[in-house]
Amino acid sequence: MHETPNSEGRRSAPPTISTASAPRQGGRSRRRRAARWAIPTALALALAGLIPAQAAHGEDELPFRDPDLPLQARIDDLLGRLTPDEEISLLHQFPLPVPRLGIGQFRTGTEALHGLAWTTSYEDGAVHTAKATTFPQAVGLASTWDPALIKQVGTVVGDEARGYNSEDPALWGLNLWAPVVNLLRDPRWGRNEEGYSEDTTLTGAISTAYGKGMSGDDPFYLKTAPTLKHYLAYNNEVHRDTTSSSVPPRVLHEYDEQAFKPAITADAATGVMASYNLINGRPATVDPTMDSLLRTWTEKTLFNVSDAAAPNNLVNSQKYYATAPEANAAAIKAGIDSMTVNDNNPQPTITAIKDALAQGLLTQADIDEAASHQLSIRFRLGEFDPDGGPYAGITKAAVDTPANRALSRTTAADAMVLLKNAKKTLPLDTTNDKKVAVIGPLADTLYTDWYGGSLPYAVTARDGIEAKTGAGNVTGTEGVDRIALKDVATGRYVAGGAGAAGGALTASAASADATSQFDVFDWGSGIVTLRSASNGKYVGYNWSGFANDQAQPNGWFVQQQFTLEDQGDGTVALRYAGYESTSDWAPSYTNPYITVNADGALVLGAPTAAKAARFSREVVTSGSAQAVAAAKKADAAVLVVGSMPFINGREDHDRADMNLAPSQEALVQDVLRANPNTVVVLQTSYPDTITALQKKVPAIVWTTHAGQETGNAIADVLYGGTNPAGRLTQTWPTSTDALPADLLNYDIISSGQTYLYDSTKPLYPFGYGLSYTSFRYSKLRIDDRSLGKRDTVKVSVDVTNTGKRSGDEVVQLYTHQRTSRDTQPLTQLRDFDRVSLAAGQTKTVKLDVPVSELAHWDVTRNRWVVETSTYDVRVGASSSDVRASSTVKVVGEKIPPRDLSRTTQAQNFDAYKAATLVDTSKVEGTSVGATAKGSWIAFKDVDLRTGPRTFTANVAKAEAGGGRIEIRLGSPKGKVVGTAVVPSSGDVYSYRTVRAALGKVRGIQDVYLVFDSAQRISTLRLTD
Repeated sequence: MHETPNSEGRRSAPPTISTASAPRQGGRSRRRRAARWAIPTALALALAGLIPAQAAHGEDELPFRDPDLPLQARIDDLLGRLTPDEEISLLHQFPLPVPRLGIGQFRTGTEALHGLAWTTSYEDGAVHTAKATTFPQAVGLASTWDPALIKQVGTVVGDEARGYNSEDPALWGLNLWAPVVNLLRDPRWGRNEEGYSEDTTLTGAISTAYGKGMSGDDPFYLKTAPTLKHYLAYNNEVHRDTTSSSVPPRVLHEYDEQAFKPAITADAATGVMASYNLINGRPATVDPTMDSLLRTWTEKTLFNVSDAAAPNNLVNSQKYYATAPEANAAAIKAGIDSMTVNDNNPQPTITAIKDALAQGLLTQADIDEAASHQLSIRFRLGEFDPDGGPYAGITKAAVDTPANRALSRTTAADAMVLLKNAKKTLPLDTTNDKKVAVIGPLADTLYTDWYGGSLPYAVTARDGIEAKTGAGNVTGTEGVDRIALKDVATGRYVAGGAGAAGGALTASAASADATSQFDVFDWGSGIVTLRSASNGKYVGYNWSGFANDQAQPNGWFVQQQFTLEDQGDGTVALRYAGYESTSDWAPSYTNPYITVNADGALVLGAPTAAKAARFSREVVTSGSAQAVAAAKKADAAVLVVGSMPFINGREDHDRADMNLAPSQEALVQDVLRANPNTVVVLQTSYPDTITALQKKVPAIVWTTHAGQETGNAIADVLYGGTNPAGRLTQTWPTSTDALPADLLNYDIISSGQTYLYDSTKPLYPFGYGLSYTSFRYSKLRIDDRSLGKRDTVKVSVDVTNTGKRSGDEVVQLYTHQRTSRDTQPLTQLRDFDRVSLAAGQTKTVKLDVPVSELAHWDVTRNRWVVETSTYDVRVGASSSDVRASSTVKVVGEKIPPRDLSRTTQAQNFDAYKAATLVDTSKVEGTSVGATAKGSWIAFKDVDLRTGPRTFTANVAKAEAGGGRIEIRLGSPKGKVVGTAVVPSSGDVYSYRTVRAALGKVRGIQDVYLVFDSAQRISTLRLTD
């Protein structure tokens, strides 16, 4: 719903003197909305400079602190009181406090992805972690398919953020950096856990719900200010600051942009964070659509921020601009309002922007406008109101309440997905399955992740099952080997500290006592972690040596990672594998292998295994043997296996595969042989390629790392207290080979990615999930089967619970366009509803989709189009489990043959090979970059009936020497009807106009442009 101008203020201004607030000239393309306000006489005179503002109001009654004034008047008053440095500092994450005006320290960016998580200090940049209610990882939140529930979750997160803010507002800011709406295009992406879905409809619904909960329901004031991450087309961590996402127009408009639009249009987000990557050759930090597009989606003011250090990347790693003033100016003009850079120090940003002003790269109007965007959010947060606004009364008492704990448990259980349940293995019961062996590396521990807070308490799977079955009925083991490592050279065992604080690892022990024993956790790809048996702490590197002093693998570099490399002679070499090992400044880059000093200390000392210390690996206890023994004595075995969130993919690190760690898969096989009544709980942050286990294990439940109540939620699901109704939010492939070879391939249409375009059979389809009951769909009704572009497809269907227990069904509406000029999705989610049904109950479920949302991007005319076509309407339990279907006829448009007589953007091709999308200039525009000889782009169904005689194009060729563009018909090897000679322009941004005479052409044909070398083309025409 769009707001009227006066909704930007708390109350309408008193009708004293009506004075128009003069709009500032110049600056960016947008203009401040609602510039005309009724301004009290004293304020009008103060703003006009006729009387001092302090004379108009007392110290505590400055106009900007008056909530009865219009928002823009308050902003203008405050801006007018700031010094140049103070105003410019508003364009930094940590703007300067202004004590003389009673303005304290503000900061952007408190992390709150699935609960209040962490922030950084304004004093020294140190990280401070919240101990607050923790919910399932974001992909788990979306797996509930329950926006109403997720709004409740967001409400708790917003309340707890306010609670922390009430005690230290300078540290715990209310500009929350969440949710992440990047689409889960490829499960190898390291940050899969942070997103919601591969689908735009589901992502939009969940992000809007979470954002609405965090921001509150007041029409003006904000509880918190959510920021969507990361704009735009960001799904890879490898070289993320220098790789360019090549995104054709249809994918850009229909897919990537659509993930951000719902929350912004619903005013559930107050801005975006620009991503690190480049989009079609231009860094996202200077993507002009942050200004030209996003701000058209809402009448509210948006406040956009950069990602950490991204402004410096423009000069350094990306080398897009030569100087900081140029980079900062470009970011501001593109729509960035706050630079997240130089930690807590705004001075470099102040200096760069002042230099940009002096050099004419920015105007004062640009600064005013960007600064006003931050102030707009701060006013709506109530910061400058005398009473702090309607949310100021929330205190620390809102954190970790009994109600919040209950919601965490409910959400964790509702997010779990039943993947398999052969022969009704589940639910277990406390009579026949009373004695349970809970086994696995995740059976008795909960791990946090990079964007999670500290757990206020932890209920593990073993804890939860024991609470459900009664004390003494649960046994178990983690199923990992406990080993000792003996230095072959000295015969001494590697030992750590015995106390809680641990100690340095040395090869000094004469025997393998507890201090010399380590539990080995296998996380796949050869990576293991070592936990000391003496104090339960993990071994990690501390920049000088190694110590058993870490509660879990953690930190940016995760310095608790190792490989034990078999040397073929019964010994192993120990390689340190912390993430910094790939950086040439790190000691482990040169010497990743461990050696033993003369004093016995373990250090990084060898470049290769051949020069490393040799250790004998002695197995003290076999994890598999212990697991088998426990399983044999139990009525049922519950195996909890999966991933470690800091190791199996995370920010800055993608996954090579989605396989379960080899030793974990072997553990499942061993336990299954020992006890056929085995249930696997798979706890990961992404789809796993568990094709073999799917065939053998009778029951499988999937969950994310689901927060403090994980164990209770697992027990609720396994024992039937909760009937599972979570559904998968992305396709689970059968193997990594089923994915595109290149993680950087963002063109989901041509490469056949996601359930929308992938025709291969997956392990589990999008929307999949089982229940302990069954559902029947009947009586599908469609209100109107012949529709126009302004109509809505309204569908109703009866859903009956045909089982013997109550349960939830997620009813999903999909459509498919039967005929089109362009490739259409195989099927596409349009609406859904999670419905609760008692046994035997029937409910009528109503779903709808506006016909306008059936539009796709027409590259021939560079706009949205709804085509005349028959559309399949499908209702079912997943993208592949259709229970009822029908059709509707939509009367829209027929896309005419392409008209190339008009200037056409080359990026609007229909097909391509060996071509990428690049920036036309550093400011705006997208061109096609031919990468090699034989590159081509195609324009289908071109109307050549007028007999065009001339081909004209704008081209750039940086390399010396000329090039050619062949104009061919029908195919890349079809008839050549013209050849344009492309001269070297000396620079990728220097374009030349080239022409070529065309031979006789007639009819409607496919036109191909075939390139003989690397060059760029921005526009083309075929004219008489």
